[in-house]
Amino acid sequence: MSTATIAPQALTAKDFATDQEVRWCPGCGDYSILKQVQTIMPSLGIPRENIVIVSGIGCSSRFPYYMNTYGMHSIHGRATAIASGLKATRPELSVWIVTGDGDGLSIGGNHTIHLLRRNFDVNVMLFNNQIYGLTKGQYSPTSEENKVTKSTPFGSIDHPFNPLALALGADATFIARSMDRDPKHLQELLKRSHAHKGASFLEIYQNCNIFNDGAFEIFTEKSSKAEETLFVEQGQPLIFGAQKNKGIRLDGLKPVVVELGSEYSAADLWIHDESDFYKAQLLTRLFDDPRIEGHMPRPFGVFYQTQRPTYEAVMAAQLEDALSRKGAGDLDKLLAGNETWTITA
Repeated sequence: MSTATIAPQALTAKDFATDQEVRWCPGCGDYSILKQVQTIMPSLGIPRENIVIVSGIGCSSRFPYYMNTYGMHSIHGRATAIASGLKATRPELSVWIVTGDGDGLSIGGNHTIHLLRRNFDVNVMLFNNQIYGLTKGQYSPTSEENKVTKSTPFGSIDHPFNPLALALGADATFIARSMDRDPKHLQELLKRSHAHKGASFLEIYQNCNIFNDGAFEIFTEKSSKAEETLFVEQGQPLIFGAQKNKGIRLDGLKPVVVELGSEYSAADLWIHDESDFYKAQLLTRLFDDPRIEGHMPRPFGVFYQTQRPTYEAVMAAQLEDALSRKGAGDLDKLLAGNETWTITA
């Protein structure tokens, strides 16, 4: 008697959507990010039961409810810690962390940097809207200086975090930036994040149209995007502008904007190399306030990636080595210890 093998049915984006009502404010950038994640998931070829979305607290952290995979809506700032434990015990799973600029860089900042330095093979999506949205509009660790909010009526005196510079300083092995209003670019970087073996850190500019509308408008609107953004590609010169007539070259260690034409050509420009740690540091520092005259364009794309053993792989090797040298442990004997006392009346 012969048996036929039934090939698994190909998944679509709809297979990753749940029956839950998506409860974000109309017009929120989270809708676009959710759509792009659901769109790329079928192309990864991973069964839904092997995908886990872990979130902390914030508007973005409702994400697991809307993904038809396993997931956990955890506690404030600790999604990274929970995801680390999961990856350590179930390394075969595809683990995605959804966090925000408040959740991941304030109360969860300590956990974020340690996850990156340990290099667990997980994907961090940090939604940055430069505001606390869920708690109704307080300034966040990425809010600009002098930001007037409900918690800073005279303007914030805090200096903001530069998320990618922070991640690079924590020795992250993959750092990148995209935006909610460029679906194709976001899809590509989500795929790149997944393909990286190690901790990927993807910052996503996300518009909060209720409490911080237009925070990134200069980078997303058609009228200004070409002049204000720099989309970096591996092995390509750093060129930008509506007419692709501007570029960035290095004057020693200082990036400068030049006009392409009679004096400079593409051959004179900075060529992007994702493996160059030192140039990546310069790239993360192209973080000027766009309101200031003479500012640099804001980069988007993969800034840096490198290979380093993942935490879970090194841990597994260490346990295997200990087992081969010492044999299986005895928990009861460990708890009993080497010394005992007899107590008599």
